[in-house]
Amino acid sequence: MTTPAASPHQAPPRSRRPDWAGRNYLLLTAATIVTNLGTHGALIATTWAVFDSGGDAGDVGLVAMARFLPLVLFLLIGGAVADRVPRHRVMVVANALNCVSQAAFAVLVLSGEARIWQMMVLTALCGTGQAFFNPAAEGMLMASVSGEQASRAFAVFRMAMHGAAIGGAALGGALVAFVGPGWVLAIDAVAFAVAGGLRAFLDVSGIPDRAPGGGLFADLREGWQEFVGRPWLWSIVAQFSVVVGLIGAVESVFGPLVARDELGGSRPWGIALAAYGAGTVVGAVLMTRWKPRRMLFVGTLCVFPIALPSAALAVPLDAAGLTAAMFVSGVAIEVFGVSWMTTMHQEIPEEKLSRVSAYDWFGSTALLPLSTALAGPAESTFGRSEALWGAAALMVLVTALVLLVPDVRNLTRRPHAKAVAGAAEGAPVRDASADAEGALRGNG
Repeated sequence: MTTPAASPHQAPPRSRRPDWAGRNYLLLTAATIVTNLGTHGALIATTWAVFDSGGDAGDVGLVAMARFLPLVLFLLIGGAVADRVPRHRVMVVANALNCVSQAAFAVLVLSGEARIWQMMVLTALCGTGQAFFNPAAEGMLMASVSGEQASRAFAVFRMAMHGAAIGGAALGGALVAFVGPGWVLAIDAVAFAVAGGLRAFLDVSGIPDRAPGGGLFADLREGWQEFVGRPWLWSIVAQFSVVVGLIGAVESVFGPLVARDELGGSRPWGIALAAYGAGTVVGAVLMTRWKPRRMLFVGTLCVFPIALPSAALAVPLDAAGLTAAMFVSGVAIEVFGVSWMTTMHQEIPEEKLSRVSAYDWFGSTALLPLSTALAGPAESTFGRSEALWGAAALMVLVTALVLLVPDVRNLTRRPHAKAVAGAAEGAPVRDASADAEGALRGNG
């Protein structure tokens, strides 16, 4: 039995999902939810694994440094690779490396035989995976959305990402207390395996082929020229080099130490991290509705509250006060995060996204190995409270300085051309004027 042909005037059935939520976008979001559930618990588990093995603040800093150092060393290479080969393949291989390293870490901790040097080696492998994953993932995400709804798509993605972080941090803190850090690390390994499987199904057929480049170093040089040609870009990356380095020391070393010595253990710190995640969700919800015209100016103003957790730990406030400070910080940083991604999507050509993102990641994480390694000595030299107050003051100072850059204050949101009808789902549909304005982008 055949069905009658549809009337030519009959409207096609409407999809329940918005136009910008294509197949690739949904797969990327689902995989990110899975990895964030595991990773945010594993971050807490790693710190307590060091404590359980007899380590102190200096050892926590060394393990954190071991994770961040290869991240810094290999980010630029990772960005160049991700702009030369299919990005989803880079992401899957990186997830596989993370899965193996976290599984080995879990086995060592569960056996009770983990040593500090072993933890450093395994976390270094995890950091290496991140170095290749991050530029590829950012380029893939930005290539999966287009047009006027890009800002909303990024906000929803980050909402899902941070929502998973809430559950991961809260569950991780609880599981560390009840079953120990080894099982939390094992869960993280499984999460990386599942996420890698999801990312293997990403469709890159709609992404334009990239012209062969002149080699790895030529690609890096081209990415550098894109990076330094935009004052708003390199100035904010320089700012975040300091801010992220300080946050790394606070969250990897000082936060867990204050929780252990002043707040009663891992659970209050897990709740505080979950509150930060809740704040980012609230900030993302806000950004699905709010589209500030001067994106970077508004976003940079919202970096000031990031100093609140450092100040709260310096006092130190009780668990409720710390949780409130983390929540406010989460709301503020999410306003910046969505504004930043929207600006990158608007200003950077698709074929150079991963390389420019790599310079962004490289600059933003460059001081992490040093800051985390020096956190323990800084506590011994200046005192814990003094070191935390210094971190808060420095975050405020560098944020105030970046507001002196005219492009940061004046860069504005541009209207996008309407998406081309019939474009392949998941394919990038860039602003029609984007390439024509390429020569002007150096001025922000």
